[in-house]
Amino acid sequence: MAMSDDVLFEIDDLHAATAEPDPETGEQVSILHGVSLTIRPGEIHALMGPNGSGKSTLASTLLASPEYEVTDGRLLYQGDDITDWDTEVRAKAGIFLAFQYPQEIAGVSVLNFLRQALSARKGIEMSVLELRLSLMDWMERLEMDSAFMERYVNEGFSGGEKKRNEVLQMAVLEPELAILDETDSGLDIDALQTVAKGVKAIQAERPQLGVLAITHYQRLLDYLEPDHVHVLVDGRIVASGGPELAKQLETDGYESFK
Repeated sequence: MAMSDDVLFEIDDLHAATAEPDPETGEQVSILHGVSLTIRPGEIHALMGPNGSGKSTLASTLLASPEYEVTDGRLLYQGDDITDWDTEVRAKAGIFLAFQYPQEIAGVSVLNFLRQALSARKGIEMSVLELRLSLMDWMERLEMDSAFMERYVNEGFSGGEKKRNEVLQMAVLEPELAILDETDSGLDIDALQTVAKGVKAIQAERPQLGVLAITHYQRLLDYLEPDHVHVLVDGRIVASGGPELAKQLETDGYESFK
C-alpha cells in the first residue's frame, strides 16, 4: 500500500508516435493518445491490455527509447519534468525497466554488469566483494545458482532465468520506480511465483518503491496484489479500479472495454 501522499511518478496526457515515419504513408504512426497515470511511493499499479494496445510502447517511451517520440504531454518524476531526459539520466535517477525480451550482452558477466550499473547509479566505485555478497543473498531468494553471476548477461539463459536476472538487477540497483514490461511473459507457474515473490521481497525492504507492472494476465496480479489496475485499449486508459477490475477482465475479456 502507499506509504506517502507525495507523487512519485506522473504520466500527464501522454501522446507518443513512432520516431520513424511509416514507409507507405510517410507519416509517423500515433500509438499513445493521452495516457494519464499517477503513482505514489509504495504503490503497485498494474496496466493490462490486449495485444497492440500500446503497452510496450508506453514502457519504452517511459525509458526514452529512440524508437518513439513524445508528441504531447509530460512525464514527471519526483516533481521534475523528465520528458526530455535521455535513458541514462532516467536510469541514474532511479527508474528501472525490466524488459519483456531481455537482451544478451556477450563478454560481460552479470557481476561486472551490475558493478558498472550500480557504480553509475550511486556515483561511487562499488566494491566487488560487497556486491558479490549482496548478489549471493538475492540469488538465493530468487532460486538462482550463484554461479550465474560469472556468466555473460542472459547468454544461454532460459526464459525464466532471464526474468529472474531482471528482478536480480532490480534488487541490486535499488530504483525508486520499477516498470515491469510483461515480466510474466513465457514463464511457467513456478517461475512466475518466484519472480513475483522477488518483486514483493524487494518492496518489503524498500517500501517506498513504486511499481508499474504491465501484463496480459491476471495470474501475475494474484501474487503482486496491486493497489490499482488500469486497462489500456487503443493507446488510451479506458478503465481504472482495484484488483477486482483484473478479475472482471479475466471473466469478460477486453471486448467489453472497446
